[in-house]
Amino acid sequence: QVQLVESGGGSVQAGGSLRLSCQASGTSLRLNFMGWYRQAPGQQRELVAHITGGGSTIYADSVKGRFTFSRDNAKNTVYLQMNSLKPEDTAVYICRAEIGIYNYWGQGTQVTVSS
Repeated sequence: QVQLVESGGGSVQAGGSLRLSCQASGTSLRLNFMGWYRQAPGQQRELVAHITGGGSTIYADSVKGRFTFSRDNAKNTVYLQMNSLKPEDTAVYICRAEIGIYNYWGQGTQVTVSS
């Protein structure tokens, strides 16, 4: 049973910062973190940070320059540093990983940005 557990969400005012984490457990197989997504009420799920097969990160235009992906391999954890937050960043943020053909999603962590 693979688990992806996000944390670090919360409520901040516009211009503030949050650091999200996603920790993986429950597998001895190689797990590939694929990216961070977000979903706001009434919106489709949006890919905000895409991790390529080569380990690079491609950011959505809406977050480019404000969000930064990082990882700690020793802790099997990835992070999303979010700076200069805007009200439109309000959403549930979800990490995704793959093991072979299988796809795994975290439970999501709520980020709320007030104006």
